[in-house]
Amino acid sequence: MIPLNELIDKEGNVYEMTCVAIKEAAIYSATDKKKEIENNGDKVVSVVLERALNDEIQYRDDEAGKEE
Repeated sequence: MIPLNELIDKEGNVYEMTCVAIKEAAIYSATDKKKEIENNGDKVVSVVLERALNDEIQYRDDEAGKEE
């Protein structure tokens, strides 16, 4: 389930967070992590969005050269 209320209420750069979540979901889908998530009865996008909303995904802004 996608946590829509949390997504709507999220402060900060939601576009940037969404781009990070899309890339993370693509990585999960291309690895065994997808099978692990689905075996638990979840969906990759839902898991990744929840992690992004909880600031559990670390990423680096290559243009600015800084880590988020």
